Amino acid sequence: MHDGNDSDLPELETIVVPKRRKGIYVLPNLFTLAALFGGFYAIVMAINGRFDLAAVGVFCAMVLDSLDGRVARMTNTQSAFGEQMDSLSDMVSFGAAPALIAYVWALKGLGRWGWIAAFVYCACGALRLARFNVNTAVVDKRYFQGLPSPAAAALVAGFIWLMTDQGVKGPSVAWPMFALALYSGLSMVTNVPFYSFKDVHMKQSVPFVVIVLIALGIAVINIDPPIVLFGLFMVYGCSGYVIYGWRKAKGLQTSVISTSTEEPDERGLHK
Repeated sequence: MHDGNDSDLPELETIVVPKRRKGIYVLPNLFTLAALFGGFYAIVMAINGRFDLAAVGVFCAMVLDSLDGRVARMTNTQSAFGEQMDSLSDMVSFGAAPALIAYVWALKGLGRWGWIAAFVYCACGALRLARFNVNTAVVDKRYFQGLPSPAAAALVAGFIWLMTDQGVKGPSVAWPMFALALYSGLSMVTNVPFYSFKDVHMKQSVPFVVIVLIALGIAVINIDPPIVLFGLFMVYGCSGYVIYGWRKAKGLQTSVISTSTEEPDERGLHK
């Protein structure tokens, strides 16, 4: 019988489990670095006077940027490092690069008005990315709050690509470029809702006709990429204002904020 004395009982050894080292996931960050390279490549090509290749670099960065998040979710490799890396890459590829390309291509001839337009676009890109990071938890996932920075960059780069493809020199369309840079930049910091396509699930089965339509879409883009891509992003760049006007006319809520916040320092970001 047990007499209450535990001295004869064997001592249990404490098993020390080594802490798992925190590392950096390679696969999603490779896509992010590739998108960053696309933005850097675009800047270099603009400096060398190859504005068509500069525009292509921005579009490549946009495609790669859309893949890194999906790859991270599919492989369960999301991380805070990846989120910060993605934001910094977006600032270069969709903030600084389009502004610099537009300035070198057309806006330089406008003097101070040219660099002001380029700076407004670049600054709005930074503000849009910062607001996106702090509003992630409260924004309706079906919509973006303001024009997303890749779409804004596609508007600027698409216009440059289209004009270059048509043989139009930048200085001859400096004021249209000025207006488009301001429109794209300011649209990024508005509260206008732009459809995000995040409720489209790629893993779900779809009817056969959807695959046929995707194939037709790719074929149409290949007919004349500069015209088709710029046209598509012009439609998307105006769609948010159409949605806003329709909601306003119907008396529906126009804000994409789905959850209110009581933080006074952040309240102004959500209105």
